[in-house]
Amino acid sequence: MLTVTTANVNGLRAAAKKGFVEWLAGTSADVLCLQEVRAEEAQLPPEVRAPEGWSAVHAPATAKGRAGVSLYTRREPDAVRVGFGCLEFADSGRYVEADLPGVTVASLYLPSGEAGTERQDEKYRFMGEFLPYLKDLRVRAAAEGREVVVCGDWNIAHREADLKNWKANQKKAGFLPDERQWLSRVLDAEDGGYVDVVRELHPDQEGPYSWWSYRGRAFDNDSGWRIDYQIATPGLAARAVKAYVERAATHDERWSDHAPVTAVYDL
Repeated sequence: MLTVTTANVNGLRAAAKKGFVEWLAGTSADVLCLQEVRAEEAQLPPEVRAPEGWSAVHAPATAKGRAGVSLYTRREPDAVRVGFGCLEFADSGRYVEADLPGVTVASLYLPSGEAGTERQDEKYRFMGEFLPYLKDLRVRAAAEGREVVVCGDWNIAHREADLKNWKANQKKAGFLPDERQWLSRVLDAEDGGYVDVVRELHPDQEGPYSWWSYRGRAFDNDSGWRIDYQIATPGLAARAVKAYVERAATHDERWSDHAPVTAVYDL
C-alpha cells in the first residue's frame, strides 16, 4: 500500500508552531507533498527541515516569503526534479517531483490568481505551460512503466460540487469558466489523460472541501472549497482504495487554512 498526503501548510514555520509537527509524527503517509512553505530551507526548524525517518526535498521560491513546495518520502527518491522546464516559473517554488519505485509523485502549488489582474494573467501563463508538461510526463512515465500522481493546491474548484457557495463565486478566481475548462482538459481521457482521485471515489459528494477562509465562520459552517487534489494517471487512480480529507475536529485545532488530503493506493 502507498499512502500519499498533500497539504497546503500556509507557511511551514507558522504551521510547525500550531500542531503540524505533532501531526507529522502521527501520520501514516509514505509520501507527503507540501505547498506554500514560504521559507528557504535554512529558515526551517530542524524538526520540519529534515524530520527523522523522512527524506525531505525543499524547492523554495526566489521571492522571499512566497510559494515554496516540499516533498517528504519515507525512502530516498531515485531522482528529484525541480520545476517543469518553463523558464518563467523555474525558481517560483511551485513544482517539484520525485521518482519512487513504479511511481512519480509531484507537489504542485498553482498560482491563485485574481480575476482581471496581472496575477490572473500569470496564472493563465502557468496553466498554458503546465498542461503540455503534464501530458509529456504521463507519456514518459508510461514508457518507463511508471504511474504519476500530481498532488497539491491546484487553486481551481472544478465543479459546482467543489465549493459551497458556487453561485456567488462564478466571477472569482478559482471558479472562472476558463480555469474550470482547463482542469477539464487535464482530466479528459483524450487530452490530459489524468484522473481526479478523490472525485472518482466520491462521485456524488458535495466536497469534500479542503480549504476554508479564516473569515467569518466558514470552517464551522463547512463553507469551503475543494482545490487540493491528487491527480493521477488512470492506472494508479484505479488502484486507489480510499481518499479523504483530514479535517480538524475544531477551528482551533487547525494548523493551516487548508486540510490534508490523503489517498491510499493498493500497489
